[in-house]
Amino acid sequence: MVTAMATIGELVSAAIERLRAAGSDTPRLDAELLLARAVGIDRVGVIAHSDAPVGPEAAARFAADVDRRATGEPVAYIRGTKEFHGIALVVDARALIPRPETELLVELAEREVLARLAGGSRAVRVADVGTGSGAIVLALAASLRRRRALEGVEILATDSSPDALALAKENAAAHGLLDAIRFVEADLVPAYLGAFDLVLANLPYIPSSVVDGLGGSVRFEPRAALDGGPDGLVVVRRLLAQLPGALLPGGIAFLEIGADQAEAGPAAVAAIAPRMRSTILPDLAGRPRVMRVE
Repeated sequence: MVTAMATIGELVSAAIERLRAAGSDTPRLDAELLLARAVGIDRVGVIAHSDAPVGPEAAARFAADVDRRATGEPVAYIRGTKEFHGIALVVDARALIPRPETELLVELAEREVLARLAGGSRAVRVADVGTGSGAIVLALAASLRRRRALEGVEILATDSSPDALALAKENAAAHGLLDAIRFVEADLVPAYLGAFDLVLANLPYIPSSVVDGLGGSVRFEPRAALDGGPDGLVVVRRLLAQLPGALLPGGIAFLEIGADQAEAGPAAVAAIAPRMRSTILPDLAGRPRVMRVE
């Protein structure tokens, strides 16, 4: 596939065919991102300079990356980075790759934090449960910092995986936010951590049988971050059981759920925490995405 001094356009075209045959849903995007990494430019440069020659070393790096992608390895893991809500995160097999739909959690949290800061005199306490790469908590903290509101917020991030927590800390350090967030290795949000105004969580919510049938890139990601048990809500239920003690009076939890859990999620709240109310919030496509519990 690779020849010395092939052009950007030639390499991209050949890679598209290879990745399409391998089953990639986004072969052109994959090829352009991987060639941008190999050459050391951004994707716009790849698109704009299709006639530019590519040296043999860069072409060899590209070929190796295309081989990895053809086996199903996620582009984000190959590149080592993923953009999420305006920030770049280091990603690898220690944690789930952040998805665009999860950005709704950040937007809801930011709105709620700003409203509470405007209406109160004390710090707003926020917990990100199962933080993984730190995507949610770091995007929220970065946005609050831009608004000069970060000093009024106390932020905690937990994860039961020490490897994931180490990745989250690395990302926090890269964005100058390590001192703004307390990272704790813990199972969800146990009582000894105190109570919060806001609890955020993107926990595993895919049923085990569905995870078993997933192919492609997903099989490279940690199963523990995806598998929510027989009906997808086993871990969510455990968090719901902790919420009465984890939320301050008037506190709110925002939990990401599956599009098919709009009835099962609230039913779990009613069974486990009957004094709490739940509301399902849709994403931009109108699909159930976040369960608000208060």
